[in-house]
Amino acid sequence: MAQAVEPTSSASAKPMNFVVILVDDLGYMDIGANNPSCFYETPNVDRLAASGMRFTDGYAANPVCSPTRYSLMTGKYPSRVDATNFFSGKRSGTYNPAPLSDEMPLSETTLAQMLKQKGYSTFFAGKWHLGPSEEYFPQNRGFDVNIGGHVKGGPYTGKKYFAPFENPQMKEESPDGEHLPARLSREAASFIKAHKDEPFLTYLSFYSVHTPLMGRPDLVAKYRKKAEKIVGEEFAEEEQIFPNGKDRKVRILQKHAVYGAMVEAMDAAVGNVMDAIEEAGVTEHTMVVFTSDNGGLSTSEGSPTCNLPLRGGKGWVYEGGIREPWIVRYPGVVKPGSQSSEMMCSIDLYPTVAKAAGVGLRHDVDGIDLSPALKGGKLKRDALYWHYPHYSNQGGIPGGAIRSGNFKLFERYEDGRVHLYDLSKDIGERNDLADQMPERVDAMRTKLHQWYEEVDAKFLQPKNGKNPWKP
Repeated sequence: MAQAVEPTSSASAKPMNFVVILVDDLGYMDIGANNPSCFYETPNVDRLAASGMRFTDGYAANPVCSPTRYSLMTGKYPSRVDATNFFSGKRSGTYNPAPLSDEMPLSETTLAQMLKQKGYSTFFAGKWHLGPSEEYFPQNRGFDVNIGGHVKGGPYTGKKYFAPFENPQMKEESPDGEHLPARLSREAASFIKAHKDEPFLTYLSFYSVHTPLMGRPDLVAKYRKKAEKIVGEEFAEEEQIFPNGKDRKVRILQKHAVYGAMVEAMDAAVGNVMDAIEEAGVTEHTMVVFTSDNGGLSTSEGSPTCNLPLRGGKGWVYEGGIREPWIVRYPGVVKPGSQSSEMMCSIDLYPTVAKAAGVGLRHDVDGIDLSPALKGGKLKRDALYWHYPHYSNQGGIPGGAIRSGNFKLFERYEDGRVHLYDLSKDIGERNDLADQMPERVDAMRTKLHQWYEEVDAKFLQPKNGKNPWKP
């Protein structure tokens, strides 16, 4: 576990504000800044990238939502508290899944609680999905304001993405027909303007672009016309992506009109928040972080997006499920329009914010302060780890992974088989080098297993008298 972060030695005249924008299910290839050929239009996210730093090798701590959200809030790997699947996802397959906790422990000091120690005003809007009852909701985890965050993992009440929302954590209902991302960004913008004279944390956690697939009619019509001009097969049955012997269709072409409408509406909402920062006159004192909680949905539930050349998608420990958009705008530190290939993860948000706010952490975290990379340098990091001992709704198989340098080792939990990839030459994880590099496999697997012990990782359980592999 990484050491606690020390506060900065010199305090600036004005504290740094923090705006964290978390999109649900947005894939790495779903924004123009990462994908010049992107079907979806994201001018505001691209504008943010042009004013900040874009990480090419940024990750989520898990291929599904709740665990990554836990890591963002705590700076820790979710395996430490058995928060290894979405709350509560207990799907069985060949074997029973590992034991799963469906709460962020009340003993954790959240990102908001950490900043409250420094006198910050704190705001949350959108998807929470980190606990089963109100004592676990944002208003009881350090946030002064909670607009819409509760137990559900999607907008499943009322008319879903359109008002009336009937969300139990929205005290005031929107005007009939208002779009959910517009409402959430409106609330975030209002909070920023109202607190421009004091340090603040604004955490905007979109329900978009999670299912149900619903878009504004005008934008859906726009993308349907755009899709008509794109020729090519949209799906393929690709056995390579599903090494458990079960073929499943995977989207290989970005062409989904409704999903395109959802992405653009989210992007417009990001623009609302960026405009509010400028109008409040706090641009030079506000760090903005943009990311997603897991990879794009490409293999199930309508398969709305394509992650190629990345393999797999949401629910998979392949790159398509864990490599995310990561953009950080940090005035005075980050060079506008810069790029970093340093390996970073959602566990790093917490210590990075702590250092920028001048907060000395009183406990250890797994993440590291990203300041060296944000200044254009290197990070002192040997490896990143993933642990997903579950059968995903999207067809993903239980597995773990370690990335060290350019190499990534993927370990399957049903039978213990391993696969080794050189991501510098094989970003699509197609060429398995395990048989060619047995010494590297042994070294990386040993390190991965040591990490399992460190975080007290749990594994698949017996089913019908059959026992799964154990490390």
